[in-house]
Amino acid sequence: MRAAVLIAALGVSLSGAGAAQEAWVTAPGIGIAAARFEAPDDSYPHRIMGTIPERRVLAVRDAAGRETRLDLRQGPNPDHVFEDIAPRVVDADGDGQNDVVLVESSPRQGAQLAIYTLRQGRLVKSAATPHIGTRFRWLAPAAIADLNGDGITDIAYVETPHLGKTLRIWSWAPGGLTQIASLRGVTNHRIGDEVIWGGVRDCGAGPEIVLADAGFQSLVAVALEDDALTSRALGLEASPSGFDRAMACD
Repeated sequence: MRAAVLIAALGVSLSGAGAAQEAWVTAPGIGIAAARFEAPDDSYPHRIMGTIPERRVLAVRDAAGRETRLDLRQGPNPDHVFEDIAPRVVDADGDGQNDVVLVESSPRQGAQLAIYTLRQGRLVKSAATPHIGTRFRWLAPAAIADLNGDGITDIAYVETPHLGKTLRIWSWAPGGLTQIASLRGVTNHRIGDEVIWGGVRDCGAGPEIVLADAGFQSLVAVALEDDALTSRALGLEASPSGFDRAMACD
């Protein structure tokens, strides 16, 4: 069975997230069972996510309830922050153990998609895409799934969803993640939105990523066939109800 992880309007209440505690994001499986961000941080005042601030601490909980925390200020990149709606708990590399997938940003090089894994009681960054390269440039995760049926998990995001609006697909290869496809003219976020819209669905013909067109007017479904991306219009408006209908295969 193909694994598919929904990256939709995350049902985590984070508005006004300067509050000390955020909700735990939970998932079944082995390894990490729950994750959340802690410690709002004002050192990188991008604030692309409305009232949701950047944070500097990733907390995880295993199935036994043991909690582990990573404070970026105590690591090799103390000026980095987590710049995301919420962490995603999923087996991102297909090894049978849950990881955490999130957006991490540098004040000089902008965002990257990072994967954190629990190893011997410590959270370590096991893989990451390159930083976009410029301060205040962001990316919005779109899908974590085997998108082309080759048995390997693919990871998709929209790079600069307010500017470049480019979908990028990464897959696993020796040494880490390798980009295998890209498509311009789509987006899944507007400046100030406190959700990342759309996600991956399978309506019976294989997985598709639901996104908005570049103008955030109508919805499209993007499929990966071998290493090529194809897009088709869904005839739905880019609204909360439109995304709900698309994700429900309506």
